[in-house]
This record gives sequence, C-alpha cells and structure tokens, in this order.
Amino acid sequence: MCGRYTLRTQLNQVLQQFAAESSSATWEPRYNIAPTQHAPVVLIEEERRVLQTMRWGLIPSWAKEASLGAKMINARGETVAEKPAFRAAFKRRRCLIPADGYYEWRRSGAKKQPYYFHQPDDQPFAMAGLWEEWTGEIKGETHPWRSFTIITTESNDQTGKIHDRMPAILTEEDWDLWLDPEFADKPRLQKMLHPLADEEYFEIDQVSTRVNSPKNDSAECVQVEEG
Repeated sequence: MCGRYTLRTQLNQVLQQFAAESSSATWEPRYNIAPTQHAPVVLIEEERRVLQTMRWGLIPSWAKEASLGAKMINARGETVAEKPAFRAAFKRRRCLIPADGYYEWRRSGAKKQPYYFHQPDDQPFAMAGLWEEWTGEIKGETHPWRSFTIITTESNDQTGKIHDRMPAILTEEDWDLWLDPEFADKPRLQKMLHPLADEEYFEIDQVSTRVNSPKNDSAECVQVEEG
C-alpha cells in the first residue's frame, strides 16, 4: 500500500513539470501527507490540465458517509476496473498524484521502522490516481467534496525488500491517455499500472519514526537514520 508521501517541490516547478494550471492548489512543502488530508491532484477540466486540491481517501458518489473514504486511500491496480468503489472513476475520472517520495514500513518486533523511497535527484513523479465527487457532511460542512485514491501495484525487486506493494508510477508518455476522460481502452489503461523497472530505481532511506504520527510534517520526517 501507499499510506504516506511527500511533496516538497515548490508549486511553480510542479505546475511546469505537469504542464498544468493552478485551480485551488496552494501549499507549503509537505513531508508527511496522510489519509484524509488535502493534497494536489492533476486532472482534466474543460480540456486543460488543472492542479486542484482534494481530500485523500476516495469517497464514492453513492457513499452514505464520508468515513468510507478512510478505507479507500489505495486501489489495487489488478482489480481497480471492476471494484464497485472505483470502476466508475476508472472509466472517466483518472488523475495524477504529484509526489517526490513515499514511505513504507517494516515491522521489527513491536517497532515499525519507516523507509523513504525517492528518486536520486528528488524530482517529482506521477502516481496513478482516481478522483470522485461526493456531496455530504464533513466536519459540519455540507457541500460537494472531491477526493482521490492512489493506485498500487506489485513491488519490483528493489522496493520489494521493504514492502510487497508500491504506487503505480506513470511515465510521462502515458499521462495524456491516463488523464483523457474519453479514452476507454481498459486493457491499455491497466497495462500502464505496472511496477517500475528495476533500473528505474529509487533510493531507499531508513528515516525517523517521527513520520509514524500524521501530526508531524517537517523536514525531520525525511532525516536519514543509521540502520
């Protein structure tokens, strides 16, 4: 699964890299984005790429309560096209989730040790995602809410040393088709949801257990610790 990630890159660089316009997205550098928090998402609106802030944890349009979204932070790439919570979004509401790193944990006895996966140059990459709109009440406010999920796939040999799942990371060549709400070739879409080749490697750092609490969101979360 993918349960936490980072987006430390400045807004203008993200907009340039994803060739997107800013809609509702504003942020400070984020070191520990957690489920039910808001984060930037790239989607197509009025035939243009837009960067928009959404709530992490997809709430299906038919859900009776927003709490269902906390269980929908990830969607398995192997079954995403068929699962009732995701199949409508897979057809028409696909998105990119900009990130420049993500965390996974390995349990050692009672301790959960976090590891940070990032590119050697710390540049952003695009995790495959889906978004949905749901109308209801969250924290006393009732209006249409947009939310998203991150699609996962099997790990490659490198990342599998820590966890058996990883985010499905899309190559730039696939972005246009993935975002196109009119593109409906299900087999071709699912072929995009594969592990990175081992030569497209991440650096994997053992980092501070501060990241274990979603209350902590500072550079100390990615501080490398000795193994």
